[in-house]
Amino acid sequence: MTEFCMPSEPRPPASATYFHGLNARGGGRGPDLTQGRWIHGSSNDAIFRTISQGVPGTEMPANPFEESEVWALIAYIRSLNAPVHSPVTGDPGAGERLFFGKQKCAGCHMVKGRGGHLGPDLSRVGAARSISYLIESIREPSKELSLGYLDPNNHYGIPLEYDTVIVVTRDGQRITGIAKNEDAFTIQLLGEDDELHLLSKRDLAEVRHERRSLMPVYTAEMLSSSELQDLLAYLSSLRGE
Repeated sequence: MTEFCMPSEPRPPASATYFHGLNARGGGRGPDLTQGRWIHGSSNDAIFRTISQGVPGTEMPANPFEESEVWALIAYIRSLNAPVHSPVTGDPGAGERLFFGKQKCAGCHMVKGRGGHLGPDLSRVGAARSISYLIESIREPSKELSLGYLDPNNHYGIPLEYDTVIVVTRDGQRITGIAKNEDAFTIQLLGEDDELHLLSKRDLAEVRHERRSLMPVYTAEMLSSSELQDLLAYLSSLRGE
């Protein structure tokens, strides 16, 4: 295994923060790098190749960093302390049945080509997100949006990717969904009907960003503690394999 030296104050480049979020704990496009979960290889050499060459078929691009910069980035990643993992005692099979059945998660989320498009694809969420993140996403899905966080973080002015948007046309039609693209003149809205609506703002009476998620709050009444553990067991098993 190739050796590397730990810099005194390792820091990630801006591009890494863009995809992987502040402190590398996950952004809107890149996974949490503090969990020690590596789909494309966990050795220093494998991580070096991932950073330098990218991963075909994913949003991970090749990066034209100097060799010393790549090793400094690996040193930064290795310096991150993985948080204590919450225990998952549930049944993945029961969690899968909840996901595709009773809780109707698949109405918005896709897993391995099966499900809806309104929420993020969860095919590898177990490799990308910590258990604590998953719990918060289920119990408090609007937390980050209500705090005003941008996606993947608020330093780049990126739209809130899963912010609920409501538009009202001049003839009174109301459409609720998420904005896939928006500029001063148009908005492309993926509606709750799972259809893409291409709208000119001159035809709209109102465009309202709600700073909340379309995902319902799964309280203990809706999803018991034991059911939550089953669902977490299923989600944590999804690693894109």
